[in-house]
Amino acid sequence: MYKTAAGVGADITRRQTSVHPLLAMKLIVFAALLAVAAARPQDSQPEVAIVRMDNTQNDDGSFQYAYETSDGTAAEVSGESKQIGEEVGTVMRGSYSFVGDDGVTYTVTWTADENGFRAEGDHLPVSPNAA
Repeated sequence: MYKTAAGVGADITRRQTSVHPLLAMKLIVFAALLAVAAARPQDSQPEVAIVRMDNTQNDDGSFQYAYETSDGTAAEVSGESKQIGEEVGTVMRGSYSFVGDDGVTYTVTWTADENGFRAEGDHLPVSPNAA
């Protein structure tokens, strides 16, 4: 019981809420991107505008998003729920590209699923076991 300003007792119950794992993951990704943006050097870098942004959340839990910026950076991601053993997890795949300081556009294609995170790109080293 809590006393109110009028001195009358009031029961306060807490309602338990759960966050959907996909929403929680998106919030974590957003927070990470925000942290990276905030941590960037504050020198005289040109401003970068978002020139395209798409986001789709389907009723079955699958999703897609993509964006492109004025400096040539782009990303595309899709994901869906998947039964993995006795658990349900989110599997994702996507790619991102950026223009390096040397003027070359680098692209990374990746997959994150029950086998872990795997990235491929012409500029990335390849494990001798994977070759």
